[in-house]
Amino acid sequence: MTYQDALNYVYSLERFGIMPGLERVRLLCEALGNPQEQLQFIHVAGTNGKGSACTMMSEVLRAAGKRVGLYTSPYVLDFRERMQVNGAMIPREDICRLTRRLREIPIEATEFEFITAMAFAWFAEQNCDIVVLEVGLGGRYDATNIISQPLCSVIMKIAMDHTQVLGDTIEEIAAEKCGIIKPGCPVITTCEQPPEALRVIEETARRHGCELHVPAHSECEIVESTIFGTRAILADIPAWVPLIGPHMCRNALTVVRAAQVLGIPVKAIQQGIERVKMPARMEILSNEPLVILDGGHNPDGARALAAALMELLPAQRFTAVCGMMADKNIAEFLQALRPVVGEWITCRPQNARAMPAEELAALARVSGQKATAAGSVQDALQLLAQMGLPAKDGAVLICGSFYLAGEVRGYFT
Repeated sequence: MTYQDALNYVYSLERFGIMPGLERVRLLCEALGNPQEQLQFIHVAGTNGKGSACTMMSEVLRAAGKRVGLYTSPYVLDFRERMQVNGAMIPREDICRLTRRLREIPIEATEFEFITAMAFAWFAEQNCDIVVLEVGLGGRYDATNIISQPLCSVIMKIAMDHTQVLGDTIEEIAAEKCGIIKPGCPVITTCEQPPEALRVIEETARRHGCELHVPAHSECEIVESTIFGTRAILADIPAWVPLIGPHMCRNALTVVRAAQVLGIPVKAIQQGIERVKMPARMEILSNEPLVILDGGHNPDGARALAAALMELLPAQRFTAVCGMMADKNIAEFLQALRPVVGEWITCRPQNARAMPAEELAALARVSGQKATAAGSVQDALQLLAQMGLPAKDGAVLICGSFYLAGEVRGYFT
């Protein structure tokens, strides 16, 4: 089996779609000897911010001398980004070997269940001290939730997303996310949590006898903000956060509080956060001319992106290259970015769920803004070049999906 054969098999499991329930992944892991029972976890759920929180937490733990597994999704450029140990991606040969092993188990698992079982097996083989485990979707029925007792559960900001699966209200979605809370396990949540979500988290923590930690907004003191990062004082710890926007500092504050709960030294917290690098999270692909890439794909993420751009670049209007999945709240996403976007170029990323460029352009025109449908991502970048962009006095924002980000990033890096 070649590496591409292994990927093709994994991707073929997408035909099973999303199937709630933990029985299939439990059976997979039992056939593997229950590798998840050999590991310790920090379990992270939420709608927005969990990817950056996981990455920051893994770096903090590495700085503290731990051997750290990191499980995240989706990937931006390489499937292997989803499973890392101390910053190194899983080798291709291990993907092939574990795919062969898992394929022999007679269970019709979903793609995410298959990948999660693979990750547990690999992290156990790698003798990880701690695995930072990002929930894929929701929490209660997410494949990652077969773990027994994490060191702590972290719940990042909850917003409206995946409503067809998780529920139509913030409270319903929060209840699903709170499914990762285990009896007696410390729970940390963000200072940005909506009140209706926080009430559900508080009630769930109380019911399970968990100590709940909620840092205050005042514990995130921003000293200096630039498009290269933010200098801040987080829970009395001076820190450089090399991710753009005040929302990233508040995400970092949640990580700091979790690290404090776990007894991580201050020096490791500072060093870990300082060395974080993340693709497609307000990532600057070019400074002159300015090109910013962001993979956020829901309205709450778009609002955070727009707020950061308005604060850091108040006079700048962007030409936006946008491609999105059709099952997202696209109208509200576009509305949130209109204050910073002057013109749209729409495209369709290479994904079956992606919205056609013409339909996306029509939605972008609703408020009277100019929007041009370019077709593919490559077509959009060619159109951008024909328009003379990115130009030194102009700026480009590439946004809407991590699938789009993965395609685009290869052209700039």
